[in-house]
Amino acid sequence: MSPQDLLNYQAAPELLKDRVILITGAGSGLGAALAKRCARLGATVVLLDKSMKPLEAVYDAIEAAGGPQPAIYPMNLEGATAKDYEDLRDNLEAEFGRLDGLVNNAAWVGALTPIEHYDLELWAKVITTNLHAPFLLNHALLPLLLKAPDPSIVFSTQSCRKAYWGAFGVAKAGLHALMDILAHEHSGKRWIRVNGVDTGPMRTPLRVSHYPGEDPAQNPEPETMVAPYVYFLGPDAGKTTGQNIELQAST
Repeated sequence: MSPQDLLNYQAAPELLKDRVILITGAGSGLGAALAKRCARLGATVVLLDKSMKPLEAVYDAIEAAGGPQPAIYPMNLEGATAKDYEDLRDNLEAEFGRLDGLVNNAAWVGALTPIEHYDLELWAKVITTNLHAPFLLNHALLPLLLKAPDPSIVFSTQSCRKAYWGAFGVAKAGLHALMDILAHEHSGKRWIRVNGVDTGPMRTPLRVSHYPGEDPAQNPEPETMVAPYVYFLGPDAGKTTGQNIELQAST
C-alpha cells in the first residue's frame, strides 16, 4: 500500500478485538491517539510512559468511550534497567499470557546542539531513551510476542540525520537499523511482522517545544496519522514486514 492509501485505511470494527498491544509514549501525542484508536477497535492496550497523570487521562478516555479496560505501566525509559524490562515481561505474561503488538513510539529529543558542543551526559541520556531502551524492551518482550498467533512490532521512525540533531538523530538511525534487523530475523518460522512509520511533523508537544517559531496549525493532528499503525498491528497487513512508510516530509 502507498503512504496515502495507508493514511486513508479504514479498519473494520473490532479489527483488534482480543489483541493485547503495548504502546510506549502513550501519555500524549501520537501514542495517546493510537491507544484510543486501538481500544476503539477492541484491543486491550497497555499504556506505558514515564508519568502517571497523563496515562490516567488516556485510561479514563478509553473507559469513557467504552473500550476494553486498559492497563497502565509507568516506566522512565531513561533510567530503567534490564531487570525493569524483565519485570514488565513477567507482569504481562502473568496478566495476559502473550503480547500481540508492540509500538515503539516514545521519544525524547534532549537538545538541538552541534556535535562539538554536545553535553556528554545529555548525549548518553538521549541515546539511552531513544535507542538502548527500545532494544531492552524488544529483547525482553520477544518471547511474549512469539506466543501470539499474529504478532506485530511497529516503530515510530524519523529521518533526522541533519545538523544539530545530535544524539537524537543518531539514535533514530540506530532504531531504523534495529527495525530492519528484527524484520530479517523474524521473517521465517519465528514470524513477527516488523514495520516502521515516519509520520513527519505533527502537532505535538514535542514538535512545539523544538520549533517555537512554527505555526502548530500547519502540522496535522496525531489522530489523523494513526491509521498506518493500526494497519500494521492488525491482520490486514498479512505478511508485510520490513517496511518503513514515510507519510510526509520530515523537517
